[in-house]
Amino acid sequence: MEATESVMDDRPNRFPLTNECHHYTRRQDVDWDIQKYWAQRYSIWSLYDEGIHMTDDAWFGVTPEPIANKVAEDLRGLVPSSKSVLIDMFAGAGGNVIAFALSEQWSTIIAIEKDPSVIACAQHNAEIYGVVDQITWINDDSFSYLSNNLSSIDPTKTVVFASPPWGGPGYTSDEIFNLHTMAPYSIKQIHEACKGIYSALFLPRTSDLRQIAKLAPEGKKVEVVQYCMEGASKALVAYIPAAV
Repeated sequence: MEATESVMDDRPNRFPLTNECHHYTRRQDVDWDIQKYWAQRYSIWSLYDEGIHMTDDAWFGVTPEPIANKVAEDLRGLVPSSKSVLIDMFAGAGGNVIAFALSEQWSTIIAIEKDPSVIACAQHNAEIYGVVDQITWINDDSFSYLSNNLSSIDPTKTVVFASPPWGGPGYTSDEIFNLHTMAPYSIKQIHEACKGIYSALFLPRTSDLRQIAKLAPEGKKVEVVQYCMEGASKALVAYIPAAV
């Protein structure tokens, strides 16, 4: 196992890699519960061998690169051209926010992640993909950040993307996934935080569509897209207009 020691970085707004940030090169160094994700590392990160770092928990939530790229493409096609600011509420190890930066469609991209080790991985990975300086990195609780900065967020120009934790891999056993009991954040909590802004919610593929439909503002509709790899659905994204 290659573990990176904490090294301070004197560049602005940089977070140091910690001992929880790993670039695994041998299967025997990988914990058993993430070995299947590590085995798919090149479909998750095409540049994995360039030194991609992840915390062990981040493997469960990272979006595979082809899906992240397609979501970035679809989001730009669905929102009005006036939208120029993208806020990623749960940036994780950077899979989605890197794709948004690579799309070159946003004048401002804000990545929020509350775990210092995970945001350090995200920054490091964004540097590998050449987009680290296109992103503003915020190490904070996303709900606190949105609440504290609500007055400075222009909803006519902003889109919120949220790929929240789903409560662990146990969601795969649910025929219909209950978004109200999603942990640690329910769909209601997430929607309440950003309902005044156009939002895109990255959710389990078996999410209850009736619960998603209820998020639609009056007179508007929610677009739901299933995203597949190798013939299997991996997740869905609900594209939700802002409530007046």
